[in-house]
Amino acid sequence: MCVITDGDRVLAGHGHDNVKNEDFYRVLDGNMEFGETSEEGVRREIRKELNSEIEDLKFLDVVENTFVYKGKPGHEIIFLFQGTLADKEIYTQAKIHIVEDGYEFDAEWVALKDVLAGTARLYPEYDYSKVFNAGLWIVRSIKNL
Repeated sequence: MCVITDGDRVLAGHGHDNVKNEDFYRVLDGNMEFGETSEEGVRREIRKELNSEIEDLKFLDVVENTFVYKGKPGHEIIFLFQGTLADKEIYTQAKIHIVEDGYEFDAEWVALKDVLAGTARLYPEYDYSKVFNAGLWIVRSIKNL
């Protein structure tokens, strides 16, 4: 899973939970493959979803997240990294259509003030005020149930 900021905005996928009737944003995500390190996983996922390499990648933190999505419980361990996108053209795009493993969604730039004010819900739940001044990369390693 990855979070990237650009000035006063963050790139995130738009989603909807029809059970909760909730619109939300989720930082770009993916699962680590067996035998892959968290760094290898985040680099592979960014290449797959955004067709870009990551520059200046460094490990920041680990976050454990439990949640309910569409009525089903989930659990994930998230590895956080900091870095920037090598493909600077992505920063100029309003929306990016992503197709991965038969699933399609649009990633878009969301105002950080809306995330911090709670008017744009960003998952996973985390204190994003700590990290919005730096690009953050997150790799989701475990997704259960």
